Amino acid sequence: MKILVSGSTGLIGSALVPFLTQRGHSVLRLVRTRPEPGTPAIQWDATTGALDEAQLEGLDAVVHLAGENVAGRWTAAKKQRMYDSRVRTTQFLAASLTRLEQPPQVLLTASGTGYYGDCGDKAVDEDSPMGSGFLAGMARDWEAAASPAREAGIRVVHARLGLVLSPQGGALQKMLLPFRLGLGGRLGSGRQYWSWIGINDAVGAIHHALTMPELSGPVNVVAPHSVRNGEFTRMLGRALHRPTPFPVPAFALRLAFGEMADEALLSSTRVQPARLHDSGYAFSRPKLEDALHDLLKR
Repeated sequence: MKILVSGSTGLIGSALVPFLTQRGHSVLRLVRTRPEPGTPAIQWDATTGALDEAQLEGLDAVVHLAGENVAGRWTAAKKQRMYDSRVRTTQFLAASLTRLEQPPQVLLTASGTGYYGDCGDKAVDEDSPMGSGFLAGMARDWEAAASPAREAGIRVVHARLGLVLSPQGGALQKMLLPFRLGLGGRLGSGRQYWSWIGINDAVGAIHHALTMPELSGPVNVVAPHSVRNGEFTRMLGRALHRPTPFPVPAFALRLAFGEMADEALLSSTRVQPARLHDSGYAFSRPKLEDALHDLLKR
């Protein structure tokens, strides 16, 4: 296939592009800076949506992963950047695809398991209702922004990503130094569920969704075995051969991160990958302990 990828330098995109290329696909990157002549890339202005739409003709698939990192304290300006970098860019891109003479067969846009809000101990899947909070509302609008493409007959997949684990970036990379120093510990009570997925399965699941015509709408991109934060902490400590004796109280997280602490660190999301399972995706590392050992041995 000929596939366009936005967010190609991010955590997932930087792994997805070589994954697709190694499988014989032709990959173009959607970038903000002017590409060097001969580089397989298309420039666009993600703020205004300015894009030479003629360059999009003949694509088989589009993967839209771009978005402001959610890590950090959520000021009003930060939340606006998070929202615009997801919702507005998806609106721009979906509208551009509807105007093509040869639109792609599929548009896969990133989304997040924050859609479900804080679920406590309850397991949820793609048929579960939306939760409450900033992340839930942003995910709802993010997915709705692709509606013009769906209405134009393009198959649209919303990859509701959980915590993507990679030593090259994201949450796991940030955790490695304190855990290696023996300073790791659970967050808050540690009873909140974290829905995670290893980077290899994240890109594998995205490729699976691109190539399975029966998949459309929301698809939970998470491993089948969510774990409580306390269990995650213990397993990471064991994988690094380090103790994890220093819990971080919830009040300290709230002081440091404000709203983000409650929605991203202390919130419980026990998400099941029902549609991946039903469509036959085989996880390479469905259990956290195996995934951590596989990722960290590198």
